[in-house]
Amino acid sequence: MEALERVGGAEASRGAGTSRGRGPGSAPDPGRIKLDWLVKLHWAAILGQTVAILGVQRSGLVDLPVVPLLGLVAVEVGENVALQAWLRSADRAPDALLAGVMLLDTVILTALLHLSGGHFNPFSTLYLVNVALAAVLLPPRWSWIQLVFSVAAFGLLFVLQDLAPFGVQEHEAMMHIHLQGMLVAFAIAAFFIVLIVQQVTRALARQEAELGRVRHLAERREKLASLATLAAGAAHELATPLSTIAVAAGELDRALVRGGAVPDAHADLDLIREQVARCKVILQQMAARAGENAGEALEPVGVAAWLEASLEGLPGAERVDRDGGGAAARVRGPPRGLQRALRVLLQNAIQASPPGSRVTLRARAVGSVVAVEVVDRGAGMEPDVLSRAGEPFFTTKEPGQGSGLGLFLARALLEQLGGALELESAPGRGTTARMVLPAAPWRETAA
Repeated sequence: MEALERVGGAEASRGAGTSRGRGPGSAPDPGRIKLDWLVKLHWAAILGQTVAILGVQRSGLVDLPVVPLLGLVAVEVGENVALQAWLRSADRAPDALLAGVMLLDTVILTALLHLSGGHFNPFSTLYLVNVALAAVLLPPRWSWIQLVFSVAAFGLLFVLQDLAPFGVQEHEAMMHIHLQGMLVAFAIAAFFIVLIVQQVTRALARQEAELGRVRHLAERREKLASLATLAAGAAHELATPLSTIAVAAGELDRALVRGGAVPDAHADLDLIREQVARCKVILQQMAARAGENAGEALEPVGVAAWLEASLEGLPGAERVDRDGGGAAARVRGPPRGLQRALRVLLQNAIQASPPGSRVTLRARAVGSVVAVEVVDRGAGMEPDVLSRAGEPFFTTKEPGQGSGLGLFLARALLEQLGGALELESAPGRGTTARMVLPAAPWRETAA
């Protein structure tokens, strides 16, 4: 069955801030945060590349092709300006965009290194910066692609070495320059790696803190909504008995004003006492529901004992036929809460069935799932009514007979326990209400 499959295979499974185009309380896109920091790092890299090109050329150690090199730097400037414009107009930055920008950075770095010493250039260490950046900003698939692409680009420098247009021919001079450059390149690479990790981590930590704040507010709103639902339910349930009390008290008052004997006084007083008792029962039930069984521990519950306790003291229990095929199984939950939920289904079935007809209560265990079904012999429900069954305050009963909260609270409890409430009905065929819960492991039960 659909419910059994869903519960049997179920597994237990982040909004904050305000970004462009998003309402207050919604989460800013993490991709935009990452891309914003990438743009800032680009500007730092552009400044460093420009200083390095002009400084090495002025030193006279290497005859660099300055115009092509500065042309590549200009391409980086154009790319960064375009990214800044895109950030001002877009709500989110997909991972594919971030990966594409970083792959383009690797291509530009390879071209810069090829024009300034090829594989002899100590600044080839900067490939590691791109790899580290990808590991921090991108999902695993894109991070591995960046790694493979960077290794391939570095290897390409060896292939193209004969075409490298640098002007040093002496091996000793080249090694001297290379060893000096290694120190500078190491310092730059280390600086950027630390800067990247720290800044991105701080930005994401701020976002996580804001998400936690919004989650806390959402939990508080949910609790307030639950209290409002319970209060409205109490008002709805109490309306009928209080109206009856008002009518009876009014009749007594008018009789006393007229004076003389009051023939129906005892009957009116009995009615008032009866309705006051009913109000107390309603308030006790609402108090029991408040906080969704708060304070009641979750424990293994035998299905047989659960069914027996749910029938105890139930009006019309003699009309219930029990079929305990799965009564030997166990479930885990609050015992009284489970009893109340099952009593709601039984009461609904008894009230929906014609006088004298039978109601079936059966339990069965299917693999790691327990299903308890209540089948009535009533008129059934039309599809539009069935689709609304379980909504708070939706009921087809006569006024004063129910508020529609019973099914709603039963379904909420079952879903909290990892289960489900399924309703099957058709006109002329009655209704089947099915409670589906995970079975409690026998080892846990024995402990």
